[in-house]
Amino acid sequence: MKITRFSTTSEGVSRFSEVEIPTLNERKDAEGHVLRLSNAYASPSVLFAELPEGMSQDWHNAPARQIVVVLSGTLEVEVADKQTLRWGPGGAFLADDVTGKGHLTRSIGGPVRVMFAPLPPNFDITKWM
Repeated sequence: MKITRFSTTSEGVSRFSEVEIPTLNERKDAEGHVLRLSNAYASPSVLFAELPEGMSQDWHNAPARQIVVVLSGTLEVEVADKQTLRWGPGGAFLADDVTGKGHLTRSIGGPVRVMFAPLPPNFDITKWM
């Protein structure tokens, strides 16, 4: 499963990249369907938020390294090179730019409901994979 990650480069600006989250752990459900799961991680503080219609945040850093899942609405993120991506319901990304210039965030076309699942301290994304 691929998700987008934005993280701080050595130049201090955020850039998008793709991250592969392996779903190699198989488990059968009660009906015999094979579910493919990633490795688990313990999040220190999952929370839900509603971002208002018309929200446009200036340059800022992610408050924590976190997986963000869009539950409803459309969320847009722009990084330093003007590249802009949007996520709708079911979309997920890793906000990993806790230092540097950061990114811009906008709600598009109405309010946006999201779930924030912070990574634990010292979480090594390469070992998750």
